[in-house]
Amino acid sequence: MSEVPPTRWALAGSESHGYGPRFADLVARGEDVDGEARLADALVPRGARILDAGAGMGRVTDALRARGHDVTGIEPDAALVEQAERTYPGIGLLPLDILETTPDVLRAHGRPTAYELVVAVGNVFILLAEGTERRALSALRDLLAPGGRMLIGFHLTAGPAGSRAYAPGEFRDDVEACGLRVDLLAGSYELHPANAEYAVWLLSVAGSPHDVDFEGGA
Repeated sequence: MSEVPPTRWALAGSESHGYGPRFADLVARGEDVDGEARLADALVPRGARILDAGAGMGRVTDALRARGHDVTGIEPDAALVEQAERTYPGIGLLPLDILETTPDVLRAHGRPTAYELVVAVGNVFILLAEGTERRALSALRDLLAPGGRMLIGFHLTAGPAGSRAYAPGEFRDDVEACGLRVDLLAGSYELHPANAEYAVWLLSVAGSPHDVDFEGGA
Protein backbone atom coordinates (compact mmCIF):
# COMPACT_ATOMS: atom_id res chain seq x y z
CA MET A 1 0.00 0.00 0.00
CA SER A 2 1.26 3.51 -0.81
CA GLU A 3 2.38 5.73 2.03
CA VAL A 4 -0.33 7.72 3.79
CA PRO A 5 1.06 11.24 4.38
CA PRO A 6 -0.22 13.50 7.17
CA THR A 7 -3.35 15.41 6.27
CA ARG A 8 -3.66 19.16 6.38
CA TRP A 9 -5.98 18.59 9.34
CA ALA A 10 -3.26 16.75 11.25
CA LEU A 11 -0.64 19.36 10.38
CA ALA A 12 -2.91 22.13 11.70
CA GLY A 13 -2.29 20.73 15.19
CA SER A 14 -3.90 22.62 18.04
CA GLU A 15 -5.72 24.93 15.62
CA SER A 16 -8.09 22.05 14.81
CA HIS A 17 -8.72 20.87 18.37
CA GLY A 18 -11.93 22.81 18.94
CA TYR A 19 -13.96 21.05 16.25
CA GLY A 20 -14.98 17.91 18.13
CA PRO A 21 -15.94 19.56 21.44
CA ARG A 22 -17.81 22.32 19.58
CA PHE A 23 -20.03 19.90 17.70
CA ALA A 24 -20.45 17.70 20.78
CA ASP A 25 -21.76 20.78 22.60
CA LEU A 26 -24.18 21.54 19.74
CA VAL A 27 -25.46 17.95 19.89
CA ALA A 28 -25.86 18.14 23.69
CA ARG A 29 -27.89 21.35 23.32
CA GLY A 30 -30.18 19.75 20.75
CA GLU A 31 -29.04 21.96 17.89
CA ASP A 32 -29.67 20.87 14.31
CA VAL A 33 -26.46 19.32 12.94
CA ASP A 34 -28.12 17.00 10.42
CA GLY A 35 -28.13 19.12 7.26
CA GLU A 36 -25.72 16.90 5.33
CA ALA A 37 -27.45 13.74 6.54
CA ARG A 38 -30.87 14.91 5.35
CA LEU A 39 -29.59 15.34 1.81
CA ALA A 40 -27.67 12.06 1.91
CA ASP A 41 -30.79 10.26 3.12
CA ALA A 42 -32.77 11.63 0.17
CA LEU A 43 -30.26 10.22 -2.31
CA VAL A 44 -30.65 6.53 -1.42
CA PRO A 45 -33.36 3.99 -0.62
CA ARG A 46 -33.99 2.95 2.98
CA GLY A 47 -31.39 0.54 4.31
CA ALA A 48 -28.65 1.69 1.95
CA ARG A 49 -24.98 0.98 2.52
CA ILE A 50 -23.27 4.33 3.12
CA LEU A 51 -19.61 5.14 3.77
CA ASP A 52 -19.02 8.29 5.84
CA ALA A 53 -15.45 9.17 4.87
CA GLY A 54 -13.79 11.60 7.25
CA ALA A 55 -16.57 11.08 9.77
CA GLY A 56 -15.14 13.51 12.33
CA MET A 57 -16.95 13.09 15.63
CA GLY A 58 -19.64 10.93 14.07
CA ARG A 59 -22.66 13.20 13.69
CA VAL A 60 -23.41 12.23 10.05
CA THR A 61 -22.83 8.54 10.72
CA ASP A 62 -25.21 8.63 13.67
CA ALA A 63 -27.88 10.64 11.85
CA LEU A 64 -27.88 8.29 8.87
CA ARG A 65 -28.04 5.20 11.06
CA ALA A 66 -31.02 6.74 12.83
CA ARG A 67 -32.66 6.99 9.39
CA GLY A 68 -32.26 3.26 8.85
CA HIS A 69 -29.05 2.98 6.82
CA ASP A 70 -26.07 0.63 7.16
CA VAL A 71 -23.34 3.20 7.72
CA THR A 72 -19.60 2.68 8.02
CA GLY A 73 -17.74 5.70 9.40
CA ILE A 74 -13.99 6.12 8.93
CA GLU A 75 -11.89 8.78 10.67
CA PRO A 76 -8.08 8.89 11.00
CA ASP A 77 -7.94 11.38 13.91
CA ALA A 78 -7.79 9.33 17.12
CA ALA A 79 -9.08 12.24 19.23
CA LEU A 80 -12.17 12.56 17.05
CA VAL A 81 -12.76 8.81 17.13
CA GLU A 82 -12.71 9.00 20.93
CA GLN A 83 -14.98 12.08 20.90
CA ALA A 84 -17.43 10.21 18.66
CA GLU A 85 -17.57 7.33 21.11
CA ARG A 86 -18.28 9.68 24.01
CA THR A 87 -21.00 11.53 22.12
CA TYR A 88 -22.52 8.49 20.41
CA PRO A 89 -21.65 5.41 22.52
CA GLY A 90 -21.10 2.35 20.39
CA ILE A 91 -20.77 4.25 17.12
CA GLY A 92 -17.60 2.33 16.29
CA LEU A 93 -15.85 4.59 13.80
CA LEU A 94 -12.98 2.82 12.07
CA PRO A 95 -9.62 4.62 12.57
CA LEU A 96 -8.81 4.75 8.87
CA ASP A 97 -7.61 7.36 6.41
CA ILE A 98 -9.38 7.47 3.04
CA LEU A 99 -6.11 6.54 1.33
CA GLU A 100 -5.83 3.27 3.25
CA THR A 101 -9.49 2.29 2.96
CA THR A 102 -9.76 -0.54 0.44
CA PRO A 103 -12.27 -3.36 0.00
CA ASP A 104 -9.82 -5.77 1.67
CA VAL A 105 -9.35 -3.48 4.67
CA LEU A 106 -13.09 -3.01 5.08
CA ARG A 107 -13.66 -6.75 4.74
CA ALA A 108 -11.13 -7.36 7.51
CA HIS A 109 -13.19 -5.05 9.74
CA GLY A 110 -16.38 -6.96 8.90
CA ARG A 111 -17.84 -4.07 6.91
CA PRO A 112 -19.32 -3.90 3.38
CA THR A 113 -16.84 -3.45 0.56
CA ALA A 114 -19.15 -1.50 -1.80
CA TYR A 115 -21.55 1.35 -1.09
CA GLU A 116 -24.59 2.97 -2.67
CA LEU A 117 -23.39 6.32 -1.35
CA VAL A 118 -20.04 7.67 -0.17
CA VAL A 119 -20.29 10.84 1.90
CA ALA A 120 -17.25 13.12 2.38
CA VAL A 121 -18.64 16.35 3.82
CA GLY A 122 -17.53 18.88 6.41
CA ASN A 123 -14.47 20.05 4.42
CA VAL A 124 -12.83 16.64 4.16
CA PHE A 125 -11.45 17.34 0.69
CA ILE A 126 -9.82 20.65 1.54
CA LEU A 127 -8.09 19.04 4.53
CA LEU A 128 -6.57 16.04 2.75
CA ALA A 129 -2.80 15.63 2.58
CA GLU A 130 -1.24 17.88 -0.03
CA GLY A 131 -1.38 16.42 -3.51
CA THR A 132 -3.57 13.42 -2.60
CA GLU A 133 -6.92 14.65 -3.90
CA ARG A 134 -6.93 12.38 -6.94
CA ARG A 135 -5.75 9.42 -4.87
CA ALA A 136 -8.64 10.03 -2.48
CA LEU A 137 -11.21 10.37 -5.26
CA SER A 138 -9.96 7.16 -6.85
CA ALA A 139 -10.00 5.29 -3.54
CA LEU A 140 -13.59 6.32 -2.89
CA ARG A 141 -14.62 5.58 -6.48
CA ASP A 142 -13.36 2.01 -6.01
CA LEU A 143 -15.76 1.59 -3.07
CA LEU A 144 -18.90 2.48 -5.03
CA ALA A 145 -21.46 -0.19 -5.78
CA PRO A 146 -22.84 -0.22 -9.35
CA GLY A 147 -24.86 2.96 -9.72
CA GLY A 148 -23.36 4.37 -6.52
CA ARG A 149 -22.68 8.05 -5.98
CA MET A 150 -20.54 10.40 -3.90
CA LEU A 151 -21.71 13.43 -1.91
CA ILE A 152 -18.86 15.86 -1.25
CA GLY A 153 -18.97 19.31 0.34
CA PHE A 154 -16.42 21.95 1.26
CA HIS A 155 -15.94 25.68 1.77
CA LEU A 156 -14.66 27.67 -1.18
CA THR A 157 -13.77 30.60 1.08
CA ALA A 158 -13.05 30.92 4.81
CA GLY A 159 -12.26 27.23 5.29
CA PRO A 160 -10.97 25.82 8.58
CA ALA A 161 -7.40 26.20 9.80
CA GLY A 162 -4.88 24.52 7.56
CA SER A 163 -7.29 23.95 4.68
CA ARG A 164 -6.50 24.64 1.04
CA ALA A 165 -8.35 26.69 -1.55
CA TYR A 166 -9.97 24.27 -4.02
CA ALA A 167 -11.53 26.09 -6.94
CA PRO A 168 -14.54 24.41 -8.57
CA GLY A 169 -12.77 24.18 -11.92
CA GLU A 170 -9.78 22.41 -10.38
CA PHE A 171 -11.99 20.02 -8.45
CA ARG A 172 -13.96 19.21 -11.61
CA ASP A 173 -10.69 18.49 -13.45
CA ASP A 174 -9.62 16.11 -10.68
CA VAL A 175 -13.03 14.42 -10.68
CA GLU A 176 -12.91 13.79 -14.42
CA ALA A 177 -9.29 12.60 -14.28
CA CYS A 178 -10.42 9.91 -11.84
CA GLY A 179 -13.14 8.53 -14.10
CA LEU A 180 -15.94 10.34 -12.33
CA ARG A 181 -18.45 12.94 -13.47
CA VAL A 182 -20.27 15.83 -11.80
CA ASP A 183 -24.01 15.20 -11.68
CA LEU A 184 -24.82 18.23 -9.51
CA LEU A 185 -23.10 21.32 -8.12
CA ALA A 186 -25.06 23.28 -5.51
CA GLY A 187 -24.29 25.96 -2.95
CA SER A 188 -25.68 24.23 0.16
CA TYR A 189 -27.10 20.95 1.46
CA GLU A 190 -30.54 22.45 0.88
CA LEU A 191 -29.53 22.70 -2.82
CA HIS A 192 -29.34 26.45 -3.11
CA PRO A 193 -27.74 27.65 -6.36
CA ALA A 194 -23.97 27.32 -6.70
CA ASN A 195 -22.12 30.25 -5.17
CA ALA A 196 -18.62 31.45 -4.31
CA GLU A 197 -18.71 30.38 -0.64
CA TYR A 198 -19.59 26.67 -0.45
CA ALA A 199 -19.75 23.78 -2.91
CA VAL A 200 -21.85 20.63 -2.65
CA TRP A 201 -21.06 18.04 -5.30
CA LEU A 202 -22.88 14.90 -6.37
CA LEU A 203 -20.61 12.59 -8.35
CA SER A 204 -20.97 9.26 -10.11
CA VAL A 205 -18.79 7.01 -12.25
CA ALA A 206 -18.41 8.32 -15.78
CA GLY A 207 -19.82 6.15 -18.54
CA SER A 208 -22.28 4.34 -16.28
CA PRO A 209 -25.30 2.55 -17.86
CA HIS A 210 -27.50 5.37 -16.55
CA ASP A 211 -25.86 8.03 -18.74
CA VAL A 212 -28.34 9.89 -20.92
CA ASP A 213 -27.64 12.03 -23.97
CA PHE A 214 -30.26 14.74 -23.59
CA GLU A 215 -29.78 15.90 -27.16
CA GLY A 216 -29.96 12.52 -28.82
CA GLY A 217 -31.82 10.34 -26.34
CA ALA A 218 -30.54 7.50 -24.16
